Formats: sequence, C-alpha cells, structure tokens
Amino acid sequence: MSKLGNLGARLHRGEVGYDFVGNRKIWYGISILITITAIVGLAVRGLTMGIEFQGGAVFTTPKNTAVSVSQAETYAEEASGHDAIVQGLGNGSLRIQIAGIDTDKSNEIKAELAKDLKVDAESINADLVGPSWGDQVANKAWQGLAIFMVLVAIYLAIAFEWRMALAALVALIHDITITVGIYALVGFEVTPGTVIGLLTILGYSLYDTVVVFDSLKEQTKDLTKQTRWTYSDVANRSINSTLVRSINTTVVALLPVAGLLFIGGGVLGAGMLNDISLSLFVGLAAGAYSSIFIATPLVADLKEHEPQMKALRKRVLAKRAQAAAAGESPDAPVTAQPLADEPEDDDAAHAVVGPRNQPASRNRGRGRPSGKRR
Repeated sequence: MSKLGNLGARLHRGEVGYDFVGNRKIWYGISILITITAIVGLAVRGLTMGIEFQGGAVFTTPKNTAVSVSQAETYAEEASGHDAIVQGLGNGSLRIQIAGIDTDKSNEIKAELAKDLKVDAESINADLVGPSWGDQVANKAWQGLAIFMVLVAIYLAIAFEWRMALAALVALIHDITITVGIYALVGFEVTPGTVIGLLTILGYSLYDTVVVFDSLKEQTKDLTKQTRWTYSDVANRSINSTLVRSINTTVVALLPVAGLLFIGGGVLGAGMLNDISLSLFVGLAAGAYSSIFIATPLVADLKEHEPQMKALRKRVLAKRAQAAAAGESPDAPVTAQPLADEPEDDDAAHAVVGPRNQPASRNRGRGRPSGKRR
C-alpha cells in the first residue's frame, strides 16, 4: 500500500507517467471492438425481459417447498404451456414467473401447480402483472435518461466547454451500450432493478470524467503562451495526476457490488440481487475505463483541431526539433515539471501546468527570527 501511495504521489507531481493520449488509437480500437460485440449480442440474443415488462403472473410457493428449482420449472411449463422462470428464495420458497397469461389461466395454473408441488392451493400467492405497467416503467426510464443527458451536456458546456460535454456524452453512451450488451450475452433478466442500476451508473461514470476535466481545465490556462507542451501533453498529465484516485474510488465502489453479485447472487442464490448488481458492476468498470481511455483522449483530439492549438503544436514540435539538433532532449516528457519553475523568456512563459514553487529570499532575516532590521 505504501508503494501504491508513493506511486500516486509521483504521478501527481509529474515525476512518472504513462502516455494514455499518445496510445489513444489502441484504446479506441478496444472500445469499438467491445461495443460491436455488445451490439451484436443485443441484436442476436436480445434482452430477457422480466415479468414486469411482458405481463403475466408470479406465483410464490410456501416456505420449505420440497421441490427443486428445475423440477418446479418443468411443472410450471407443463401447466401453462409457456416458458417459466423459477428462482429459489432464501426461506425455501420458490418464485415462479410465467409471462403472457390472463386471470382465468392464472387460476388454472395455480391449481395445477398446487397439485404437482403437493401443497395447498391457498398457500400459493399469485400476483398478476399487466404489460402496460412495464411499458410505463420503460417510457419513464427513457425519459429520465434523455433529460439526464441534456442536463449533463448543458452543465459541462457551461462549466468547461462543449468539447468536454461531447466527450462525456460519448463516454456515457459507451458505458450504457456495453452494460446492456453484457446483459444480452449473459442472459440475466431485465427488471425494474436493472433500470435503476443503469440510471445509477450514469453518475458514477461522470464522476471520474469530471475530475479529470477539472484538472485539465486548470492546467491549460494560458497554454498558448509557452512552447514546451501541447494540449495533448497536458491532457496526458491530467490523466496521470488523477489516475490513482480514479482507481481507488472505482475499486472501493466495486467491492460491495461484487459481493452482491458473486456472493449474494451466485453463492447464496438470491437471484433478484443479480438484476441490479450486474448493471452496477459492469457500469462502474466501464465508467472508470471510459473516463481514462476515452473521454480525455477524445477531448485532446477535438482541441488539437483548433487553429490556436495547431499553431501551438507546430511551435512546440519546431522547438523540440531545434533541441534535438543541438543534442538536447527533443521531447518534453508527458509529465514534465511545470514551466513556471523555469526562468521566463519569450519562448516559454506563464504556462499553468502544475504547482509553482516560490524561491526563497536571499539572506533575508539571517540570524533574526522576525527578519526585521534593528
């Protein structure tokens, strides 16, 4: 842990770093590949919609029902003529979902299940769900997603700039697409809990992105007044300076979600926890990835097309070429020390790319604590 903390401090000070922006084509390629896989999985397999979205009946058996999940699924499908989803609950009861049936058919299935499961029909709880309710939930979710993205775009455009707002929206769409695609590939059931999880990850996805953007905004003030760093150099430094913080917050958030998914849903068999935990787990991981490898490199790409930044890049490359011809180091490191620490000249002045160290005054107050002349 001490080594990790030391690494984080060195990254923040700019003593070490990795060229995330320079290798952005690799990250773009990986993201495109994953996104295409998710879209293909969604198109081929589709989403397994829960009973709340399709309409149908949910039967809950009494405690300690002496029938296995697979056997109960067979009984339910034989009694209804439809596909059934059976989940074992913690108290030994079973939750049986059958889509596409009405009230009359529900009573017949309930009586048949009671006979097959060898329980009293009155002890089986039956709940009917209409498809219109699921449509309302889906419509509200889409409305909430659209409103959220519009508000986010407006806020980021005001607080930062429109390029950062665009990059953040691209990262959000990237995260949602991957999460939905994973649901299609895994075959987990989509329930209102899934919708809640999808809406929740949007905030987590933006958190790390905004942290990096804030650092980037601060470090690019008066950037065009110097000739040592390009916008991409400073963007890369912003990612490195916040890297350990992003990793720590993501890991801390993923640990309890992983407990819900793998222990609660997998080991203990509480299948309903999978509905929300999988969307949170995949969304948090995708959000951390997109904030580091997608959003900030995309902002750097967009900014480098500005005339001012093109001119700056040309001056920086020319100066590095001169340095190389003179036998000096031609390339400024991606996490070089701030220019403000150096003497000001016409070629490099006033670049805000890091903390500034104030020089100590010469011989001031030597021998006297107050520094005042007697």
